[in-house]
Amino acid sequence: MAETGTALTRADSTAWSIACNREPAIRALASLPKITRAAMLNASAELGLSRSRVFELVARYRAEPVTSSLVDRPEGFPKGRRRLAPEIDQVIASEIERFYLTRPKPTLARLQRDIRHACYERGLRAPTRKTIAARVAAIDRERLTRTREGAKAASDRYRPVIRSYTADYPLQIVQIDHTPADIIIVDEHFRKPLGRPTLTLQIDIATRVIPGFYISLEKPSATSVGMAIRHAVLPKAAWLQEREINLDYPVFGIPETLHLDNAAEFRSRALERGCEQHGIDLKHRPRRTPHYGGHIERLIGTAVGAVHLLPGTTFSNIQAKGDYDAEGQACMTLREFERWFTLEVGVYHGSIHSELGVPPLTAWADGLGSRADPLRLPADPARFLFNFLPFEMRKVRREGIELFHAFYWHGSLSGLLANCDHKLPIKYNPLNLSAVYVELSDTEHLTVPLRDRRRPAITKFEHDLAVRALRERGRQAVDEQSLFDMVNEQRRIVLEAAHKTKAARKSAQRIAYALEAGLPPATAVPSMALPVSSEPEDSAPIVPFQIEERL
Repeated sequence: MAETGTALTRADSTAWSIACNREPAIRALASLPKITRAAMLNASAELGLSRSRVFELVARYRAEPVTSSLVDRPEGFPKGRRRLAPEIDQVIASEIERFYLTRPKPTLARLQRDIRHACYERGLRAPTRKTIAARVAAIDRERLTRTREGAKAASDRYRPVIRSYTADYPLQIVQIDHTPADIIIVDEHFRKPLGRPTLTLQIDIATRVIPGFYISLEKPSATSVGMAIRHAVLPKAAWLQEREINLDYPVFGIPETLHLDNAAEFRSRALERGCEQHGIDLKHRPRRTPHYGGHIERLIGTAVGAVHLLPGTTFSNIQAKGDYDAEGQACMTLREFERWFTLEVGVYHGSIHSELGVPPLTAWADGLGSRADPLRLPADPARFLFNFLPFEMRKVRREGIELFHAFYWHGSLSGLLANCDHKLPIKYNPLNLSAVYVELSDTEHLTVPLRDRRRPAITKFEHDLAVRALRERGRQAVDEQSLFDMVNEQRRIVLEAAHKTKAARKSAQRIAYALEAGLPPATAVPSMALPVSSEPEDSAPIVPFQIEERL
């Protein structure tokens, strides 16, 4: 099966860095109804490209408005390989580290002479200046500044201004963070306490609206970040209708910058490339500077304060809680809490903000007129989440794709098996491992279900527990059958204990919620995706999940 474009996850660092540098200028040209001569000349000079090359990039971006459409696609040479001999590449990398990344700042011409001399001593052919410049261009800008100009220069250039953090128009800067909600959730069957849910929340700096959020029983992860970003970016009408909520929630669009802290889930490869794919700039707070997240922290305080009025609240501290029995008063399921919180967002949007002097929703409507460009939406909303899913590189084998000790198969893999001899990005949703997604191109993913369709849908959480249990029993090698046998055994134990212990009820409900939220998108690839159900056809709402294998 032939590729239709340079894949987001397969571009090498040099090509991807160049594409990222091109994206703002090309996007500005592509948005013009007619490209003027002056605009073209400015872009040509800025990018160092000929006019014909710039026109080519604009045409590719208009056809597919994502960063990866700007990655260079050389013909006649195998993808993934460099033209230079490994020995020469090693010399370039070594001399850049030893000579160029030092103070005082050596020039590129001096670096070229130094590399030429090193190659001469080793009897190697010296690389061209263009090749060396490309290697230098691929170096992280902050690291380059820090090593050549000092830590202070890097801090001044690449960190936000300390005294104020403001935005001029909607979606210029959006902050995101997690917090445990101060309320005890009950399960949907026994209506007994489970624990506190995790709330992933966002705020638009300019207007203080809440672009989106995500509530789950999972710990903060790259997946919960992706789910929150998808909720924020896409229009909310269908989402509200599914939950039977009558609310005006007109906030949507791709933000220019996401501002976040340094937690592991905010530094994942999937989040980084997903944001770069859609022209979103990631800005992390400097370490040990909590004031940089003041807006989101204040919003979390407001949201948490509203939760304190609900039955089952844990309050913010022991003193405030007193002798209140939070678990005894708990009565809301996760779905009910999600509906309540959505309505609370509506109340917040309609209330006058103390700093703005107007309600956030009014500030949003007024601020749209100050944006230079209209709000951006993903070219394909149905595939938007795919760009933020974690992935592993795997080869297609005769048995299928092996991932997490299980095999996945789809008839369309036959073409890849015969014509593709390199590893492919295999994306997966940790909330539901019943299918994986093979990235064929920037806009096309093949949904590949488990080879054995009788296997139940499981979560990554269950997979890890099962593997750990098998290791503890002395199993050095984990195969697919033993993995699913262990998952089923653990599920039976959970169901038997669910009416007795909170931990078992939380585990059961956590799995049920995760499998529902992580369903393989039915619209991901209409021509190739196979529906994979995480619920039996005759599902009973009182049972968190079914143990029996699905036929």
